[in-house]
Amino acid sequence: MMGPAIRRRALVDNVARRRDELVAAYMPMAARIARGFVGRGQDLDDLTQVAMLELVRAASRFDPVLGFAFAQYAHPCIIGGLKKHFRDNGWSLHITRRMQELHLQTSRTLPGLTQHLGRHPTIAELAIHLHLSETDARDGVDAGRAFNTQSINAPTRDEQGLELAEILGALDPRLESAPDRLMLAQYTAVLPRLQQRILHLRFFDGLSQQEISERLGVSQMQISRLLSRSIDRLRTEMLAHARQP
Repeated sequence: MMGPAIRRRALVDNVARRRDELVAAYMPMAARIARGFVGRGQDLDDLTQVAMLELVRAASRFDPVLGFAFAQYAHPCIIGGLKKHFRDNGWSLHITRRMQELHLQTSRTLPGLTQHLGRHPTIAELAIHLHLSETDARDGVDAGRAFNTQSINAPTRDEQGLELAEILGALDPRLESAPDRLMLAQYTAVLPRLQQRILHLRFFDGLSQQEISERLGVSQMQISRLLSRSIDRLRTEMLAHARQP
């Protein structure tokens, strides 16, 4: 008689043999399902690998005692694994699972709703139909832009053979100074109107003190004195702000 250890080993071997037989028999089915997902931005080799892995998992979990054919069980398992692969890896840019789900909801609904209305639905109509807020509906539609992105080295459609990077705007050198300029505007706004006018003519219009004097009808000495007073006050206020925790 076989001991418990031998019986367990025999059972494990039988399960492994049955799994291997199922995998070998249904590999063509898994490959066929994978080919059905071609054209969505993923290589066929990657899709086939995902399908085969799901086939092995299905064969390992399959229980023939339940009375179902293996194909009935494995087919939805493989499709589910491929769809999950696209949800997790098919996006060119990483977005949250919530955004992916919103995109799936809106993208599945838009064709039918468009046909029903006879036109493209508005965000408000889409939100009402899906019982979502307008923000969520808009996020779902916009999230589709993250699925496929375009390389900046891709050629443009003009006849000059330029790459996309060559027609993109350059970085704005004033961007990093935006917070400082905003704070400067706040402190400048509390200065007397004449001092604000002088600062603007000097530093924005680029006029000399003499030109400002002639335009405002004020002596150049007074212009110089008001400029110094304004700059000193701004410097004091901004330094005090910078020291605050």
